[in-house]
Amino acid sequence: MSTSSFATLDVRPILQSGGEPFAEIMATVAGLTPGQGLRLLATFKPVPLFGVMAQQGFSHTEREIGGGDWEVTFTPNQEERRP
Repeated sequence: MSTSSFATLDVRPILQSGGEPFAEIMATVAGLTPGQGLRLLATFKPVPLFGVMAQQGFSHTEREIGGGDWEVTFTPNQEERRP
């Protein structure tokens, strides 16, 4: 079973202006539909977020996309969503 859609959240402008995007990230996660994942764009590899999202039932993959920016894809764990 694969996730068919991802919401994309680009927090690079927030980070570049000195802001903290955690609340916006969590609000986006709260608004995901069942089975939907999150594609996050950031100016650094957001390692602390990996544990937070794992507790929410998401696995992740990450890749550097150039210029120091990162794309992290959070996919809901199917085993976490038993009927």
